[in-house]
Amino acid sequence: MNNEFVKSFGLNLVRVGICTLLLWIMYLLSPNKGRIEPKDYKRFFLCALFGIAINQLLFLKGLSLTYSIHASLLMLITPILITIIAAWLLRERLTANKAIGLVLGICGAIVLITARSNSGDGSSVIVGDILIIINAVSYTFYFILVKPLMLKYNPVMVIRMVFTMGFVLIFPFCITQFVAIPWERYTALAYFNLFLLVFFGTFLAYLLNVYGIKYLGASTAGAYIYSQPVFAAIVAIIFLNEDLSLYKIVAAVLIASGVYLSNKKAAHVTV
Repeated sequence: MNNEFVKSFGLNLVRVGICTLLLWIMYLLSPNKGRIEPKDYKRFFLCALFGIAINQLLFLKGLSLTYSIHASLLMLITPILITIIAAWLLRERLTANKAIGLVLGICGAIVLITARSNSGDGSSVIVGDILIIINAVSYTFYFILVKPLMLKYNPVMVIRMVFTMGFVLIFPFCITQFVAIPWERYTALAYFNLFLLVFFGTFLAYLLNVYGIKYLGASTAGAYIYSQPVFAAIVAIIFLNEDLSLYKIVAAVLIASGVYLSNKKAAHVTV
């Protein structure tokens, strides 16, 4: 996106389109097709809306405006949001740890959004950060909505239907930028980067995630998201020349502490 090989919405259509195609190929090669109950199509649609359409469109658009380190740190508020929104929707008790965790996570996000970097357009960074946060909220609703489907159907089937409906939803918004992709400018390295992003960064990422949830459980699989900012910071510093400023470290500590507290189980006291 930085080198104008593709704009954010056009890249979304490439990613979601190819992943949808690969998932349908897996379906055709699978001996167990499975069927979806008509009553569940509404939930599948909502998962596609929050998990693909809103989530993916806002994430790449926000990433094109802000810094990679900002985006990876702000995505860490997702577990906090899951805990809080699940407590609201499922009427679970909001403990002191969860409340403090929410406050710390919000403070960390505020530090990232309000701080100014020495380079780049500060206003565009703020807009990008806000889009990333909205994306995290959207993914939170997706995570809560998709859980019953994961328990009822094969996880790969769920992802396939979510991607298929998501592709239809994003198509009108992305087709203009997709048509404008300057394929004639693409070098071998650009095609290789696109392949890495689509196959490893999208297709395998979603696929391995559902297998992780199936065999390790949602909590264990979800815990690995905490390592994302570490890898993102290393890669961004090496390849994108981003700096690890003090305010980013402070924000990371606040958000990570918030995630820890919001997911910490209350200790049981035995008398």
